[in-house]
Amino acid sequence: MIRFNLLNSVTERQGGAVSAVERKASSPVTRLLLMAIAVMVMTFGVIGWDVISTVRAKAEAGRQLGEQKRKAAELEAVMKEQKELEAKIKNIDLRIGAIKKLRSSQAGPSAVLEALRERIKMTPEIHLVSVDQQGDQLTIKGSSRNEVAITQFGRSLEFSGGLFSNLGIETQRKELAGQQVVAKGVEAPKIEVVDFTIKCAYTPEKGSSSGAALAAESGAAPEGNRNQTASGPKS
Repeated sequence: MIRFNLLNSVTERQGGAVSAVERKASSPVTRLLLMAIAVMVMTFGVIGWDVISTVRAKAEAGRQLGEQKRKAAELEAVMKEQKELEAKIKNIDLRIGAIKKLRSSQAGPSAVLEALRERIKMTPEIHLVSVDQQGDQLTIKGSSRNEVAITQFGRSLEFSGGLFSNLGIETQRKELAGQQVVAKGVEAPKIEVVDFTIKCAYTPEKGSSSGAALAAESGAAPEGNRNQTASGPKS
C-alpha cells in the first residue's frame, strides 16, 4: 500500500516560498528598490500635505483679505459721511457768522445813535448835524452856541470806558446870517455859533454804555462847567 505525506509536502513548499522571499529581500538591489519606493511614497506624502496646507492657507488668506476689504469699504463710507457732516457743520457756522455780522451791522447805527443820545442829554445845547460811520470810525458834525457845551460833550465821549476812543475835535466860529438888526439906530450884537467836527473810534466790544457808567460820567462833570453851560448865550 502506497502512502503520501501531504503535510510534509505543504510545509516544505511553504518553507521554500518563504526562503525564496527572504533570499530576494536580502538582495541589495531589492533593498535599494524598496528604499526608493519608500522614499518616493514619503516624498509624495510630504508634497501632498504641503500642497493641501498651501491651498488651505491661500483660502484663509483670501477670506481675511475679503474681510479687510469689507472693513475698508465700511470705513471709507464712514469717512465720507463724516466729511459730509463736517461740510454741513462748516456751512452752518458760516451762515451763523453771516447772520451775526448782519445783525451787528443792523444794530450798529442804532447803537451809535443811542450812545450819542444818552450823552447829548448831558449837554442839551448840542445840535447834531450828521453822524457818519465808516467801519469803527465815526465823524460827528454839529454846532452849539456854547463852546463849553462842546467841550463837555467831547469829555463825555472820551471818558466812556473805551466805547469812544482816539478823540479829535475841530471847532470853527461863524456868525448867523441875517441876524443883524438895527433898532433905533443901535446895531444889535452879533450872534455866533461854533461848528464842531469830532472824529473818533467806536468800539462797542471794549466800551460800556450802561446807565451806571453814564450816571457816573454825568455826576463827574464839574459843577462850574454845568453852570457855565446853563449861562451861555441864548438865541
